[in-house]
Amino acid sequence: MLDDLFSVQDRVVIVTGGLGQLGRQFSLALADRGAKVAIFDVQVDEERIADRFGERRNDKQLMFVPVDTVRSESIEAALRRVNEKWGIPHALINNAALDSPPNAPLEENGPFETYPESSWDKVMAVNTKGVLLCCQVIGGQMATAGRGSIINISSIYGLVSPDQRIYEYRRKLDAPFFKPVAYSASKSALLNMTRYLATYWAEQHVRVNTLTFGGVFNAQDAQFLEGYCARVPLGRMAREDEYNGAIVFLVSEASSYMTGANLVIDGGWTAW
Repeated sequence: MLDDLFSVQDRVVIVTGGLGQLGRQFSLALADRGAKVAIFDVQVDEERIADRFGERRNDKQLMFVPVDTVRSESIEAALRRVNEKWGIPHALINNAALDSPPNAPLEENGPFETYPESSWDKVMAVNTKGVLLCCQVIGGQMATAGRGSIINISSIYGLVSPDQRIYEYRRKLDAPFFKPVAYSASKSALLNMTRYLATYWAEQHVRVNTLTFGGVFNAQDAQFLEGYCARVPLGRMAREDEYNGAIVFLVSEASSYMTGANLVIDGGWTAW
């Protein structure tokens, strides 16, 4: 049956940054299709879970685990909890990431020449080192089991440079903003980490792919939206649920011959 091809029924999936905007979407999309989803996040408390998941917080297909992805011992402890409840994971979605939004401190979003070293270290730690450690600990266990799918979440800014012209309106208002370098560098690094691991674990049948996304609507200010959407062939940012199909595809057997690849979903941004 066609539905069986995309089935994720009873698959154990770990989603890092699972309490974030997209992490929540991925988790619910998989749980709704029968997967068992372990939501890893650095900040896990009842108030935040209730805010993000509402009545679904008691869903038996979901578990919420506090974990700091830049500390291997924290990942190991969280993985043990998953193993005790559901066994060895079938998939890992490396979604946890830091970015510098337009409302970040001026020094973080200022000119490249004065970009803080501390900001670089913080972003690279979460976006790159965190993925490395999760792959070592969780991917390593899947490799031992002889199966698995790892999905590394990247960005169009890991493929091409940010179009700084989008933020020109901020500079005209004497509120300088430049999309910082660390986010681009960290997301670019994931592309070759994916290729490395895809070849390294090929004989263990662990597939490793990158998903590269465009921007997601999240109540951004009107001037930013105008500039961003004018740059997108489809003329808009993504809805937060529009990446779920790719997630299901890569977790399921529908993508069984796909590894080392980069699937770009950006409304056409990188086609221009």
